Amino acid sequence: MSTTIRRATPADAAVLAELGTATFVETFGHLYTPEDLHAFLDESHSVEAYANTLADPRYALWIAEDATGHAIGYAQAGPCGLPHADARPEDGELKRLYLRADAQNSGIGRALMDAAMAWLLRAGPRTLWISVWSENLGAQRFYARHGFAFAGEYEFIVGAQRDREFMYRRPARA
Repeated sequence: MSTTIRRATPADAAVLAELGTATFVETFGHLYTPEDLHAFLDESHSVEAYANTLADPRYALWIAEDATGHAIGYAQAGPCGLPHADARPEDGELKRLYLRADAQNSGIGRALMDAAMAWLLRAGPRTLWISVWSENLGAQRFYARHGFAFAGEYEFIVGAQRDREFMYRRPARA
């Protein structure tokens, strides 16, 4: 599969909103009531939400496109916002790494991860964080292969639903 990974621009907000919504529903939609799911998507995966993130220089996003130019995955990185006592303002976080189901296990996730990691470490070594749903064992193995280790857990809230979310940390490497 021929894939292009490129840095997202403000013009990509609508594409990211559609892709973010589609991949979240595909992966997690079964966990939530329709009301909770739609409210979460309206807040977290709207065109406005992505436009605001793309306009903020503290964040960066990358889009994976197939040979036809169709968006099939994306990654988002920025400052760490996880509720962990050891998280520091200077720490970075891979906020999102989502792929359409038919693009998983193809190396595209690794390419998106590499782009995000390079950006997060562009000014030198620093501690990096990721959170992942407690039952997403494949993602947990993927992050472990990139040097991340379990650091704690918290509740990821979608409406009335409280999901057990794991936090993973990778210490700064010299």
